[in-house]
Amino acid sequence: MASLTGHTSIIVLVLLFGGSKANPTATPHSQLDVNHKKPLQTFRPYNIAHRGSNGELPEETAAAYLRAIEEGADFIETDILASKDGHLICFHDVTLDATTDVANWTEFANRKRTYEVQGENMSGWFVVDFTLKELKSLRVKQRYSFRDQQYNGKYQIITFEEYILIALYADRIVGIYPEIKNPVFINQHVKWSNGKKFEDKFVETLQKYGYKGEYMSEDWLKQPLFIQSFAPTSLIYISNMTNSPKVFLIDDTKTPTQDTNQSYYEITSNAYLAFIRNYVVGIGPWKDTIVPPKNNYLGQPTDLVVRAHALNLQVHPYTFRNENSYLHFNFHQDPYVEYEYWLNEIGVDGLFTDFTGSLHKYQEWTTPYSKKEKNAEALLHEIANKLKADGY
Repeated sequence: MASLTGHTSIIVLVLLFGGSKANPTATPHSQLDVNHKKPLQTFRPYNIAHRGSNGELPEETAAAYLRAIEEGADFIETDILASKDGHLICFHDVTLDATTDVANWTEFANRKRTYEVQGENMSGWFVVDFTLKELKSLRVKQRYSFRDQQYNGKYQIITFEEYILIALYADRIVGIYPEIKNPVFINQHVKWSNGKKFEDKFVETLQKYGYKGEYMSEDWLKQPLFIQSFAPTSLIYISNMTNSPKVFLIDDTKTPTQDTNQSYYEITSNAYLAFIRNYVVGIGPWKDTIVPPKNNYLGQPTDLVVRAHALNLQVHPYTFRNENSYLHFNFHQDPYVEYEYWLNEIGVDGLFTDFTGSLHKYQEWTTPYSKKEKNAEALLHEIANKLKADGY
């Protein structure tokens, strides 16, 4: 991973200016020169780096996000939770057990708790029982044992603000794709002043760094953003605070929504999709609900993508992984065949992938950026046609 050393300056900026103790005298983010950065590509489906390039590096760390940007991600995706003292952090699980070294810290041994999460009792070390300073003392590890373990213990948990700064200080325009994670649980256990909620703090942070504008607006193209959540009430609530585009995440067919207790079949009905489109620009379903497998072979696709597109909703399925254990037999252990199927046959509008580089290579092979020479030729051709039409 020697290539990451080239991003040391970005990491230093993040550590200096990011996080809950951001330097108030730091150069405002609005002075970043986005007008001279390579723009976000919008002519092909989006490459969404799921928790960063977490197929290679521990998830949701600065290193994983920098690697994803280096590999060509259009958006870097993250999950947002909150610490005991109300700071927003990038972390997937409400417990620290699976992806940190918390179990090795004797001073935290008495912090294990059992809480109800989405209707079920869960035990472990919960993020809501740790201050940001304590969370920063922990080190992150790779979630899956079959992935590279050499980076375990090297990186810390980052804040929402640090994550944003990684995107803003990239040498091209990189979008962010944060999830309002477990809002019911967070609002139960973390309290902010003035009666503010998790969702309020989330939107305030985005607005602090200049994120605004409807999908494909001038403001959005300068600082691209999708806000995602499995909780429809959170998406509806924040619609009163920001017009930034939102994506409704959809779990498997057996899991009800965490806030409204609606079934999969209810939230994917024509009536509900027509309702939720008033608040969102797309849906993010688990891919096996779009094409249900049987004995690890693909079955017949459902009509969910067709129905969503008929309502002008984008579809960004999750999660694409290169390992054989995650590839259905139809793809013959080849992730590029899987990309081909989903992008060309199913016709989705973006993919959440653990392996940003693989998807980027596939897209550059099949739908590459136009060459400057071709753009110039097209412009000259357009000018010639205009002159001809004007009688020259």
